[in-house]
Amino acid sequence: MPAPTAVPVPPQHSARAVVTARLRAAATTEPGRLQIIGAVLALLVVAFGAVTAFEISDRATAADDVVSRSQPLSADAADIYRSLADADAAAASGFLAGPQDSPEAHERYAKDIEEASRLLVKAAANTDASTKSGHEITTLNEGLPSYTGLIERARANNRQGLPLGGAYLRYANQKMAGELLPAAERLYTAETGRLDHDYDSARAWPFFSLGAGVVALAVLFWAQRRNYARTNRVFNQGLVAATAASLVVLLWLAVGHSVARSDLSDANVRGQQSLDVLNRARIDSLKARANENLTVVARGAVLTADGKNDKYETDYGTGMKALGVELGKAGKLADGDTAGSEPVADAVKGVTEWQSRHRTARKTDDGGDYDAALDQIIGSKNSTGESFNRVDKALRQALAHEQDEFTRAAEDGRGALGGLPIGAAALALLGAVAAIVGVNRRLSEFR
Repeated sequence: MPAPTAVPVPPQHSARAVVTARLRAAATTEPGRLQIIGAVLALLVVAFGAVTAFEISDRATAADDVVSRSQPLSADAADIYRSLADADAAAASGFLAGPQDSPEAHERYAKDIEEASRLLVKAAANTDASTKSGHEITTLNEGLPSYTGLIERARANNRQGLPLGGAYLRYANQKMAGELLPAAERLYTAETGRLDHDYDSARAWPFFSLGAGVVALAVLFWAQRRNYARTNRVFNQGLVAATAASLVVLLWLAVGHSVARSDLSDANVRGQQSLDVLNRARIDSLKARANENLTVVARGAVLTADGKNDKYETDYGTGMKALGVELGKAGKLADGDTAGSEPVADAVKGVTEWQSRHRTARKTDDGGDYDAALDQIIGSKNSTGESFNRVDKALRQALAHEQDEFTRAAEDGRGALGGLPIGAAALALLGAVAAIVGVNRRLSEFR
């Protein structure tokens, strides 16, 4: 039997090959080329609008986070730090007042502890427990009740005239200085880092959007030039409308983002940087005040590691030195802003007065007149406590001013991006439709 003859199988064409063949065929005629150009123009304009809407939405979200999430959390972390440091200073001041501690100092201490507890609850509700900030919040929540318990034991022993009260107070201060305040500082650093990240995200240039806009405009100009070269007609209304829509989006994008970037930079430099310096200055003043009080409470019972100097007096000097450095930075940042520089200048004067009165009190105490030295530290007239209150009041005023400056600039930056994502998408769709209409108008001439 002869072998069967193989029947030839027609070649199988892939979908891609079919589309490619059709495009090649269409490209050999002017109507086909116009259809391809119209499709490319519409695709480029729509892509420009989509990329712009996506990138600016991301920048707008970051700017909104700066205003409504990360900066408030950073401010709350600073308030937690300040409240704890102030509570420690107030507890020592109340202890020095005698068995029946000062009602004003105790009220201030209780208010600080309540404020710190409230802010910790708020921070925990807005922070993932697995993050670094979450771990610090847990540390603070666990350590704060232990600290307040030690303070109450110190007060109870002090009311009975027992020397053990001073030991409890020093132990409470060690817990505050060695555990709670470092955790609060780490929390503040972490939240400030998150704020810086949001700043960088909001201010990042939308390079993909700008590049897509330039490409879309270049192709639109080329299409119109081609149309003029082949028809001798200067304008094609559809292509002109598509070009105008794309140009508006590109200018809106460039100007809007530049304004937002400038406002956010202003919020950072004139607001957040000043807030950071002033927060640290106020914390340094509070820690110095606590150490000043504890110097009198301990009466030389606690020495530095080398055993040569009083630990609390040494820590007081370190804190005052750091306070002077921070106030110098704050003065430079507030240069030219009278409302911001005047409180800082008043704080500087208060620090100078405080140091002078402290030296007088130390000489009195070293001379053996404890009661007179105590009055020079916690008395109502011409005392270091009066100077400390002046410094603290000035720093509060400066912080309130810088917070207002930050909020104003950051909200302006956020507002500069408002409406751009939706506007860019709408104008891009309009431009794509106009490009198709313009090309179809040219196609109609071939029918």
